[in-house]
Amino acid sequence: MHGTNLLSFVAEPHPAPMDPAERAALLRDPGFGRAFTDHMVSIRFEQGRGWHDARVGPRRPLEMDPASAVFHYAQEIFEGLKAYKLADGGAALFRADANAARFRASAERMAMPVLPDALFLQAVRELVAADRAWFPDIPGGSLYLRPFMIADEAFLGVRPASRYLFLVIATAAGAYFRGGAPAVTLWTSEDYTRAAPGGTGAAKCGGNYAGSLAAQAEAIRHGCDQVVFLDAAERRWVEELGGMNLFFAFADGSLRTPPLSGTILPGITRDSLLAIARDAGVRVEEERYALADWRADAESGRLTEAFACGTAAVVTPIGRVRGRGFDFAVGGGAGGPVAAELKAALTGIQLGERPDPHGWVERLF
Repeated sequence: MHGTNLLSFVAEPHPAPMDPAERAALLRDPGFGRAFTDHMVSIRFEQGRGWHDARVGPRRPLEMDPASAVFHYAQEIFEGLKAYKLADGGAALFRADANAARFRASAERMAMPVLPDALFLQAVRELVAADRAWFPDIPGGSLYLRPFMIADEAFLGVRPASRYLFLVIATAAGAYFRGGAPAVTLWTSEDYTRAAPGGTGAAKCGGNYAGSLAAQAEAIRHGCDQVVFLDAAERRWVEELGGMNLFFAFADGSLRTPPLSGTILPGITRDSLLAIARDAGVRVEEERYALADWRADAESGRLTEAFACGTAAVVTPIGRVRGRGFDFAVGGGAGGPVAAELKAALTGIQLGERPDPHGWVERLF
């Protein structure tokens, strides 16, 4: 664990938390990213003073100077992780230490102060404890946690800020894709790329996602659910979706995912699936995969499944891939057994229903 700096959190009582009956109605179908909980965590940073003023209190609007650096120079990073309701009524985090480490790496890339891993984890635990009544009692329900950091020093000029605000908010979460998404359709972007060598592709910063939105809008115009990006140099190699990593399953039983090379976000779900597959004896390759090969292998039957993965959507089968002048199905256009078993194994560990050989789960209460 990087750093052991802990702070004492000031608890601010909420003057008007949501009525329990209203909350219960909302939790019956929370969707994703809209049913925000009552509380939030905040910690401030100032150069020369370090991290201070840790609080857990009511979720409320921020009051910021219009010259705050985040608005002009996009110094911002974030994470996404879940707390899971266990069968016995308890709750657990899944690999939150990996989120803390990735948050630290993102901060370093964006010239922001490093939040010690221990303080990141402390903040997350504080919010789950404050909003434990917000777990939805539905299949696949969870508490989605969004830690983020913004530069809030007021100045104009291109340099790293000297003041920052770290916050954690949460939302009750159901399915990421409405209807369960038996399989999604992808649009291949030829005009846009997500990241280039030396850029910020491996950092979880808002600019990466803002830059993907024009391509995502193009995908929707073509009747597709998500966009898939190719590499910036050759426009040949498959990299990732706008917000998820990719896997390919072959008829010989092997599994492939594009390698981490600085342009792909190092997904924690991706890393977990790699470990689960290798534990099961699957031959896994972290190798580049060309779009032309994806199409040829899907049409020949050599490729039997393709699926995307991420914290929000977990594992999502890919049924079709479209682009200018091509449209091909993967595995008959539906999900397959490899994606289904990997998802079952992963969610089984997260929910405490299967053994946890890697020690990924941290029980909170």
